[in-house]
Amino acid sequence: MSSDHALMNQTMEIHTVGLPPKRSTFCKLKHKLSEIFFSDDPLHRFKNQSISRKWILGFQYMLPILQWLPCYTLEHLRSDLIAGFTIASLSIPQGISYAKLAYLPPILGLYSSFVPPLIYTALGSSRHLGVGPVSIASLVMGSMLSETVSPTDEPLLYLHLALTATFFAGLFQTCLGLFRLGFIIDYLSKATLVGFMAGAAVIVSMQQLKGLLGIVHFSGKTQIIPVVSSVFHERREWSWQTIVMGFSFLLFLLTARLTGLKKPKLFWISAAAPLTSVAISTLFVFIFKTDVSEISQIGTLPRGLNPSTISKLYFHGPHLGLAIKTGLITGILSLTEGIAVGRTFATLQNYQIDGNKEMIAIGLMNMAGSCSSCYITTGSFSRSAVNYNAGAKTAMSNIVMSSAVLVALLYLMPLFYYTPNVVLAAIIITAVIGLIDYNAAMRLYRIDKLDFLACLSSFFGVLFLSVQMGLTIAIGVSVFKIMLQVTRPNTNILGNIPGTQLYQCLSHYEKAQRVPSFLILGIGSPIYFANSTYLQERILRWVREEEERIQSKITTTLRCIILDMTAVTAIDTSGIDALRELQTTLSKKSLQLVLVNPVGDVIEKLDKSEILDEFRSNGLYLTVGEAIADISLTWKL
Repeated sequence: MSSDHALMNQTMEIHTVGLPPKRSTFCKLKHKLSEIFFSDDPLHRFKNQSISRKWILGFQYMLPILQWLPCYTLEHLRSDLIAGFTIASLSIPQGISYAKLAYLPPILGLYSSFVPPLIYTALGSSRHLGVGPVSIASLVMGSMLSETVSPTDEPLLYLHLALTATFFAGLFQTCLGLFRLGFIIDYLSKATLVGFMAGAAVIVSMQQLKGLLGIVHFSGKTQIIPVVSSVFHERREWSWQTIVMGFSFLLFLLTARLTGLKKPKLFWISAAAPLTSVAISTLFVFIFKTDVSEISQIGTLPRGLNPSTISKLYFHGPHLGLAIKTGLITGILSLTEGIAVGRTFATLQNYQIDGNKEMIAIGLMNMAGSCSSCYITTGSFSRSAVNYNAGAKTAMSNIVMSSAVLVALLYLMPLFYYTPNVVLAAIIITAVIGLIDYNAAMRLYRIDKLDFLACLSSFFGVLFLSVQMGLTIAIGVSVFKIMLQVTRPNTNILGNIPGTQLYQCLSHYEKAQRVPSFLILGIGSPIYFANSTYLQERILRWVREEEERIQSKITTTLRCIILDMTAVTAIDTSGIDALRELQTTLSKKSLQLVLVNPVGDVIEKLDKSEILDEFRSNGLYLTVGEAIADISLTWKL
């Protein structure tokens, strides 16, 4: 009798699952939309503030430069001057090189390193982001536009389309930021980006063989097979003078880059190497211009500030669709790269950047850039790394860089006349090699084979199909992975850790033991229409397998199925119907179905559907341990 009284007392101590406070549909919708679009709670800074203080905070929110400029010191200026001039030495040759990669006049690369950084300084939230043209966006823009419009046969139309694509890229990026839709770019997973960047880097490098070998007639396609074929089919155009100069400077640039990677304090060596290469090669060609006449040169670059190109934007005509599509794709790529780079260096310095403000800043600088002779720009990893290593304290380093580019535009353009194109090719190869992240790919292989498959798919898609198809595959694989995880969620058999009230997965914990007569299942995802049927079938299969195991070992019979719903954060009507059908099926087999710890919205919907009434008496518990104790007591009584 004493044992029965103890069991009765234990029953009284068992906790019940309560319903959450009732909220109107409008309140729940408001909360859900707030979590989707305002998860960072941008208005928290305005709470409990005076009217004047709210105005100040509002201006600072819209113009982040107002946050750090009042506290700016001479020490900050000294650091930013050094960093700004250092990245200027890198941005000038890179800007010229990347413009040629996009089949645009080289001067546009310098224009794009002048105006956009000034706009970003006022609107951006990153302290270390170095703004300017980047290799991947330049390659994608060049490959997409050149498939329809020849940059050599129709240079003016091609230029107009490039500027228009930049405008639409900026418009798209700005809209994402204004409507707080930045979560869209999260569909490009890290795994697919690793493969995409590596494939694009290989393609970019292979295309530079035209400049390294001195080939005049070269394939305009980006696939690796046409590029390699073009290299060997045009062997008669190879120039030994170009080859010697190209590979000499390539070796110099790679050595400087390796030095900067191994000894971060010597970052200035790798930062100054591109401009040094341009200066030395230009001087060499100028002195020996008769002897090296076969080496292709940049030629005349116009002096002066960015001319207005508002009238050159292409808003009507048969190629408008091409410009919009190119803008959307390059906009997504540049936005993804810029935010990823900004977050990387913000993490290193323990501060946060606002993703939505970054989208607006990058978008507005591209829209303004398209009206001032600039093409697509974003945060460059190489420039940002140099900026960080050079000790930049604020975004003022971008203003210093722009000022240096301004001086070059006004006074130094004639000096680039004899700059050999082969050196620009070497600079591009050195810059994009860093995009091939072998270690990240191997880490994906060790940790997640599906992620590694996604990486390979986007990599080979870029190499053998096209850059845009590679990007499409990357997005497709990412979405497929999400759908696979949603439609086929994990369910695990749980067992008790002896001596505790803990219940963990049997396959992961050797000490976990089955509880006789109970089948305890943990569900690892929300229950939606997309997976409700699968979960119902999978649970019934677990039941059949457990019954077969019991029969083979002639142990106690199966009497109760416990569903641990702690990880089930949401459920819809299809999921509720699946639970009701599951309960009906199990009751016909004389099996009891028990729910453990349904949370928040889940238990609220179960209550509204009236299915909760069927579980209230002895089918709804807070923990697995309480469920087993109460049900076992009921069986004994």
